[in-house]
Amino acid sequence: MNIEILQRENIRRLKSYSSARDEFSGRKGIFLDANENALGSAIGEAVNRYPDPRQSDLKWKIAEIKEVRTEQIFLGNGSDEAIDLPMRAFCEPRRDNVILMPPTYGMYTVCAEVNGVEIRLAPLTPEFQIDVANVMQVVTERSKILLICSPNNPSGNLMRSTDIEKLLREFPGIVIIDEAYIDFTTEPSWLYRLDEFENLIVLQTFSKAWGMASLRLGMAFAHPTIIGILNKIKYPYNINGVTQRMALDALERVPGRDTMIQTLIAERERLADRLKQFSFVERVLPSEANFLLARFRKARVVYEKLLERGIVIRDRSHLLHCENCLRITVGTPDENETLLKTLEGIADASENSLY
Repeated sequence: MNIEILQRENIRRLKSYSSARDEFSGRKGIFLDANENALGSAIGEAVNRYPDPRQSDLKWKIAEIKEVRTEQIFLGNGSDEAIDLPMRAFCEPRRDNVILMPPTYGMYTVCAEVNGVEIRLAPLTPEFQIDVANVMQVVTERSKILLICSPNNPSGNLMRSTDIEKLLREFPGIVIIDEAYIDFTTEPSWLYRLDEFENLIVLQTFSKAWGMASLRLGMAFAHPTIIGILNKIKYPYNINGVTQRMALDALERVPGRDTMIQTLIAERERLADRLKQFSFVERVLPSEANFLLARFRKARVVYEKLLERGIVIRDRSHLLHCENCLRITVGTPDENETLLKTLEGIADASENSLY
């Protein structure tokens, strides 16, 4: 597949912004090029200089841990930037389209609409799996991007690898696999097949397993040609220096992350088992993420009663195949126990109103 041809014509012609710092390969020097405040900062911290626009040290460490090459890595201001930029790079507004498979992550729709890109839908099956035939049926000659969330949000399940591989081989554009929750499953990431598919972008994040949602740091892995295009159109300093330093520190603490993952998985299973014991819970879907999707008899009633008691979960009932479903993030052991005790109290107080 010729990735260059898939680009929008104006992006192909674009000369990206560059600074004098891009032309300097050293680490120390007298920097009088960027109109920074050379005296320091008002808070006394070393934040007066612009951060490394290439995030070189951070990419090197990520490449080591993920077993990829640095030229296969793009870092974004959250995964949302890595969702938005391919649409800006490859989709001509009011001409091209993206394929979405609802129910799925809502930001895909937002990014497409902001960029003026047509959305074509190929819904998941009632068991939240890909209907490959339906996907290919809605594809047109103007289809540029296919978005797959696996593990899927809100259902928590992995998509079948055979279905994804078939789409990677047959879809005529870019296939983005969003793996925000991949650390909570034992199945392998699609990272390890990057060299096999030139049209593949894999998204991961520091927000979930790494517990760094406040820093807003997302990762995209792809063929160097795609990474080069994303780097060409990103803002020059899209990852701030504090985030880069803290992420580097986190990457030295992989065992701590792994411990958190194991705790969350154990709590996920405990929470699922306990939820199944409530008579007003009809089904708890198997999950490969750090959340559960559960079908209640009267989901909105339960949602509102929890909210009244200061427990915030997510009502997903309006989504396709999610009637009367609530999405529950796995909390700390104490938070999960409080949720379960609160549900017991709601059940006792509600008598027949939940049935």
